[in-house]
Amino acid sequence: MLDDTAVFHSSADANEFQVGYCTNVHSGADLLATRANLEKYALAVKQQVSPDGPMAVGLWLSAQAAEDLLRHELTEAFADWLGEVGLVPFTLNGFPYGDFHADIVKHAVYQPDWTDIRRRRYTENLIQIMDRLLAPGAEGSISTLPLAWGSPPPEDSQWVEFADGLRRIASRLKQLEQETGRLIYVCIEPEPGCVLQRGEDVIRFFEDRLLADGDEHAVRRYLRVCHDICHGAVMFEDQGQVLQRYQDAGIQIGKVQISSAIVLRLDALPHQQRESALEQLRGFSEDRYLHQTLVRHSADESPVFFEDLPAALDQASDPSQWCGEWRVHHHVPIYLDRFGALETSQKDILVCLELLKRSGQVRHVEVETYSWEILPRSLRRAGLADCIAEELLWLREHF
Repeated sequence: MLDDTAVFHSSADANEFQVGYCTNVHSGADLLATRANLEKYALAVKQQVSPDGPMAVGLWLSAQAAEDLLRHELTEAFADWLGEVGLVPFTLNGFPYGDFHADIVKHAVYQPDWTDIRRRRYTENLIQIMDRLLAPGAEGSISTLPLAWGSPPPEDSQWVEFADGLRRIASRLKQLEQETGRLIYVCIEPEPGCVLQRGEDVIRFFEDRLLADGDEHAVRRYLRVCHDICHGAVMFEDQGQVLQRYQDAGIQIGKVQISSAIVLRLDALPHQQRESALEQLRGFSEDRYLHQTLVRHSADESPVFFEDLPAALDQASDPSQWCGEWRVHHHVPIYLDRFGALETSQKDILVCLELLKRSGQVRHVEVETYSWEILPRSLRRAGLADCIAEELLWLREHF
């Protein structure tokens, strides 16, 4: 079993947080690639961030990697190796099921969804692995997708399947804690364009579906929220308001992902500079991931949703559309507040961090900039391990 000492102490108070980076930044969807990436990158990050002690990491294990561990009974050996090298997994990313670094991912990242038994089996495998990786007495979190992609809207039968699958997970986690004392919770991660894309969607799903039938205590204890700051920013959600709404609804936040979106405030630029700003933004269009984009033309209007950045840029071929505020789901380095004409949603990170320090109710914090490979070279000033370390050191300074 692993040492549970990789805890970050907030400089502002006595609250303890486990802080790491998510290894879904690394390509490779089988167990051999997972371990090779940890050896090559995570240990290099550790040398800069925590050379004299253990370092927490948020592990991404694809469905194939999880099956490899369990089928070949390698979990204990993997746990022993992690302990030997000083890496402490405290959370798992159970959102991407397959190869998250394939040439084209786009909508495939939302498959299988929560109507598909493969999604539940994958999550159950992660629970089994998490239980074996954690130190005695430590609690673990596993993030998962927000049910499915949102188009077309789910039929009622699908809503029933969503809720049934997650309630089964809650029952499994309740049984685990009763038998072993181990607390693990699965955290639903709202994302733009998905069935659950805002905090209010999550609350409605809990109230209308998860809590409408079954064990309320189990649902509230073992099913929580993974709050991705970038996702909330893209949806123009106020960080304080959405966190308060979860609290008022009795829904716990199990994990916070520290991530930053691209922001373009066209109205803040002289009109003659807006075309070049949009051209800079065009450099972030790429083929691997969806980059959901919301454009709010004025403060009193609802944002317009575009499934991917190219669709938003196409409508901007008309100069009359060179206005408003654009927010793009493209994870960029959290230590940047702007680059060129583009800004980031770093202010949302700082607001959320302050709220976390005050509340003390969330222990698991994970930097999730998975997009280093596809960023423009101008934003990759060093090697991957150096970039990840710079993010963690920035977070340490501000948290």
